[in-house]
Amino acid sequence: MAKIWVLGNGQLGAMLKHAAAPLGLDVEPVDIDSTTPITLAADDLVTAEREQWPTTDITTQLANHPNFVNLPVFPTLADRKTQKELLDSLAIATAPWRPVEASSSADELHAQLGEKVLLKRRSGGYDGRGQHWLHQPLGTVIPDQWHDHAIAEQAINFDEELSLVGVRDAGGQMFFYPLTLNLNTNGILRATVSPVARLQGLQAEAEAMLGSLLSELNYVGVMGMELFRQGGQLMVNELAPRVHNTGHWTQAGASISQFEYHMRAVAGLPLAAPWIKATSVMINLIGSEFNEQWLSVAGAEVYWYQKAVRPGRKVGHINLSHTEPAKLTASLQALAGLLEDDYQEPIAWSLRELNSAAGN
Repeated sequence: MAKIWVLGNGQLGAMLKHAAAPLGLDVEPVDIDSTTPITLAADDLVTAEREQWPTTDITTQLANHPNFVNLPVFPTLADRKTQKELLDSLAIATAPWRPVEASSSADELHAQLGEKVLLKRRSGGYDGRGQHWLHQPLGTVIPDQWHDHAIAEQAINFDEELSLVGVRDAGGQMFFYPLTLNLNTNGILRATVSPVARLQGLQAEAEAMLGSLLSELNYVGVMGMELFRQGGQLMVNELAPRVHNTGHWTQAGASISQFEYHMRAVAGLPLAAPWIKATSVMINLIGSEFNEQWLSVAGAEVYWYQKAVRPGRKVGHINLSHTEPAKLTASLQALAGLLEDDYQEPIAWSLRELNSAAGN
């Protein structure tokens, strides 16, 4: 089979390579700052673990390859303005928004969007970065250098945050995982639970939303869609044209992980519906040093990214999955004793959701 190059060699690239190995696929993540030349064959394939990248010799070489899968999609979805315009064109619900233009004023944005307005940089920004809140009273101002470089969104009083991860192949066949329930703190994902029985009534609507996007973009591979739930209504928060943090639970809880799905689709291998093995919980490891005692927790599947540890940085995650709620609960409680104070609420949140699902 052709070699598959991954633009970017962070944790997502590493997990794509790992998932591809049992399929016999030759996958090579590439550091965007590498100065080592690579040799691309005419039938090689290129994918990406990120939605935007700087212009370097290596990224230019990869982006100029004719077999870069989804290449036209990245500039559309990496720019929050064009992403919002796409959602509007497909009549997919999203937070009311306006572009922050050179002439825009805070008072004008408040008049159009309400008392609380969130500014988001059009490109870049993740895990809560690249955002700025505007609050009334009148007289607040848009910070310098945000004009023409941001969008403004109405603050959404949502009930909870969900996500849907789906895959599409070149022939248009699509499969979706169950909706995932997410806990974010200061814009950083802390924990996920999936599947959640009470969300099943929203599954078809979410699949229709993501399915229309995948088809419109003629997309091949895995895409993540972040959602707000307000009562029985869904609206899209953001889209990610790649494997997604909220889909990491599939490594433990599904017959085909999101990483394997993406590599199958890119390589043109057959897809199949995923079997969901059990309820799964993922705990993101944020700014913590590695603790080998995590491995002593029954059922814990530890993924360590081998990154320098810094406050607020994702350095790994732990998956737990089991068909018996009592065993899953016991392992989460054991894990809580091995993690710092700021993990206690994400684990307590996960336990509350599991107990609610079990009818306790």
